[in-house]
Parts: sequence; C-alpha cells; structure tokens
Amino acid sequence: MTRTILVAGTASHVGKSTVAAGLCHALADAGVSVAPFKAQNMSNNARVALSPDGDWGEIGVSQFVQARAARVPATTDMNPVLLKPRGDGQSQLVIQGKAVGNFEAGAYYEDGWEQAKSAAEESFERLAAEYDVIVAEGAGSIAEINLADRDLANRETARFADADILLLGDIERGGVFASLYGTLELMPAELRERVIGTVITKFRGDPSLLDSGLADLEARTGVPCLGVLPYDDPGLPEEDSVSLPTETELAVWGTDDGIFEPDAITIAVPRLPHISNFTDLEPLAAEPGVRVAFVPLDDSLDTADAVVLPGTKNTVDDLLALRDAGFGERICAFDGPVVGICGGFQLLGDRLTNVEVESTRERGAIQGFGLLPVTTEFLPEKRVTRTTCEVDDHGLLAGLSGTVTGYEIHMGRTSAAGSVARPLGPESAATGSILGTYLHGLFENESLRRSFVEGIFSAAGKQVPNALGTTDDPADRAARLVMENLDSDVIAGCFDSQ
Repeated sequence: MTRTILVAGTASHVGKSTVAAGLCHALADAGVSVAPFKAQNMSNNARVALSPDGDWGEIGVSQFVQARAARVPATTDMNPVLLKPRGDGQSQLVIQGKAVGNFEAGAYYEDGWEQAKSAAEESFERLAAEYDVIVAEGAGSIAEINLADRDLANRETARFADADILLLGDIERGGVFASLYGTLELMPAELRERVIGTVITKFRGDPSLLDSGLADLEARTGVPCLGVLPYDDPGLPEEDSVSLPTETELAVWGTDDGIFEPDAITIAVPRLPHISNFTDLEPLAAEPGVRVAFVPLDDSLDTADAVVLPGTKNTVDDLLALRDAGFGERICAFDGPVVGICGGFQLLGDRLTNVEVESTRERGAIQGFGLLPVTTEFLPEKRVTRTTCEVDDHGLLAGLSGTVTGYEIHMGRTSAAGSVARPLGPESAATGSILGTYLHGLFENESLRRSFVEGIFSAAGKQVPNALGTTDDPADRAARLVMENLDSDVIAGCFDSQ
C-alpha cells in the first residue's frame, strides 16, 4: 500500500520544497520507490515533463527538481494543476500539462475548480499505482480558513491521499511557536489527527535553546517536534518570485564563495514585472565569483559585465515597462555580452506582431529593442517541448561544439528579417556579443555555462576562478539537511509501505 507524506506549512516560503526534495532524495538513496506530488501550484517557474497522453506539458519547477531528486522521470501527474500569473488579476490554468484558459480567481473557483480537483485525484491515483511512497508538497498555509472548502494542495490532498502530515514552521520569521500552535488549532479535527509531527526550519544557533519551548508546545498540542533544521540553502531552484525583491530593490545571488567582490563579475538581470523562469540564472549564480544582480528597470548598467534578459509571462507589458524606464537606450549602449532567453529573446528583436494575443493594452505591432534582426509573431498555440540542439561555434559560443539540452515554453514564433547566425538551432539568433534563444535551462549545460562565464571574466580582465564548474548537487545537500536533522522514524516508517 502506498504511503503519502504531505509536507505542509504554516505559511509560504517556510522550506516545504526543500524538505520534500530532501525526503525524495533520501528515500531514493535508501532504495524506496518514491515520487513527488503537488496537486496545485502557482508559479511562473515551469519546466517541461511528459503528460499522460505522451506529449510534453508544463509543471512547476519544484516538482521537476523533486523528481530528479527521487531519480524518476518527471511527469505532469506530479503537478497536475498549475496556475501561472499573467497580470491584471488573471492566471493561466494548466491542467495535466496543458493550458486550458485564463481565469480570475473567482472565475477559477466557479468554472475550473471541479475539473482541477478531478485531475488532481486522477494524477495521484496513477502515481500511487506506480510508487510505494508519495512525498506531497502543500502550498502556502494549511490553515487558510477562508479556503477551507477549496484548498486543493493541502486539505483535499490530505484527504484523497490518506496522507500523514509534517507541519513546517519557519523560525527566521519570528513567532514560530505561535504559528505552529495557531495552525494546529485552526485545522479541522480530522486533519489535525493526521499530523505526525512538527518541524522547525531555518534555525541559526544552538538548537538546545529551543528545548523548553518545544516541550511546552508538545504539552499543549500533543504533537511531537520531529526536527529542527538549521538554516541552510541547498541551492534548489526557487519556485516563485517571493524569493525575489520588489521592483525597487536590488538582490544579488552568488559570491558566497570567498571571492572578493573586486575579483567577481556581475551579470545584471532586469527585474521584470512579469518575470518568469528566473531559475535559468541560478546555475550562473552558483559559480564562484559570479554575481547575478536583479536590478530595478531604471538602474544603470555601468557596473555590469554582462546582461541577461530573462523570461516573462507578459512580454508586451514588460517591454512597455522597460521602455518607460529608459532601459532601451541603456541596453543598446551596453558593450558587453547580452543574452535574451524566451521572452527576453523577443524583447531584443526588431518587432513584435499580433500582440493582442498576449496583451490587453496593445494591438497590432510594437517595436522591440532592435539588437537582433528578428520579428516575433504571437500565436494562440503554446509551444511546450524538450529540446536538444547542435551548438554552432559563433560569438558568445565561440569554441563550443556538441549538443545542449533544455526546454521551450512560449507562444511566439520568431523569424529572421535577414541573414543572422543561429548558434542554438532555428529558434535562436546571434550577432556579435548578442544572443537570443528560446532554450530555457541553457546554463544548466556545464560546458556552455563555463565557456560563457570564462568569456565574461576574460572581457572584464579578471582571473577565472579555479573552482569554476565544481558546485555541489543541491539534491544531495537537501537530503543531508533532512537526514541529519529529521527524526529517523519518519524515514524508517516509509519502508512499512513496501
């Protein structure tokens, strides 16, 4: 009989994805047949996985990474319902990998909820028939009483999966005991009975300092604490923009490696209002001496050694926002390497046509930044696929050969207005130090990433770090975090299902 563990939380961003990935990896290492599951996700960081009909579909990045941690192929059953925010209070609804429409929140619960719930139950049953353990991830807080009758990722999953619940609370936010106690009090009795224990995450210091509080909490609730996880970021991809700053703030990823700032390089990334798949930048930030700076749209590029324009859920509106902030003039004057990925590629072109497919603000055609001689036509059909392409030695990719892999998720088709190099296949373009591609996951290809980073160091006149390309496996780090700090009975109990 399949056992399901639901990793739930007192709030968003308390470490659910990390703990779920760590459990998947630890169980896989122990020989357990395990798969991840999240009934409903909201994220613009999507990956491509196989759907039940054998075609490609979209799932949230966390379940893709958790499948890799579990050493099993990712499928859309692992995240059957995905909501992708697109602005103006709407989200695109993706069910079992396929986009089925755009909904405002109220309309989704009226018109899409029953379909979503049925799809989630179907997907779970398929996984349960194949795997001995399912590690399910909740969403936000399991105690959102205003969503009590429509909480698909938490309450409904616990019920139809007959799940045991691990309840996580983030101590770094403050008030963790109140958060755990209040969450347990607000949970309905039949779900509270499923809670096998609490876990405190992101603790800095001596865990013995928590002993009296944990004893009091256990006495008040009757629920044991099964672990205190120290603060540690294993480097797993972030699921949503909660991890990024607001548009007026500056965030920097990377350089936590002993490299002095004057010896580091800076890759500037405009913090787009509708940014998506910014996880494309995480492999770069993990390299020694590389700073990935998410900068406000009106920020100077004077300190940047390279610029990457990331994906966007709304290319047209983000182009207008960049233009209003004067970014167009600055990017055209920038003389370093520039890479545009997916929506960023579209922004770099001459023109975007049929824009009413994507935007409610514009119709017809608008001008891009004109750094690549290409035109993008928006079409209603979305392209979702895994891609492997030959690398053509050109410009930023000089000296490279062989193949690279990644995935595509986009609605536009981009064609060249004239002769242009296509170093990453027909849906790419390059001129000199400017490169555009639809290939998400580009920098997960080690040889390409290393060549790109070395080129930036060289252009900046800085020494390439010796440790380039030697980053740890984030899944291994997450598994160690869980195994070394979570009650071993949680892991041992999973063998009872086999």
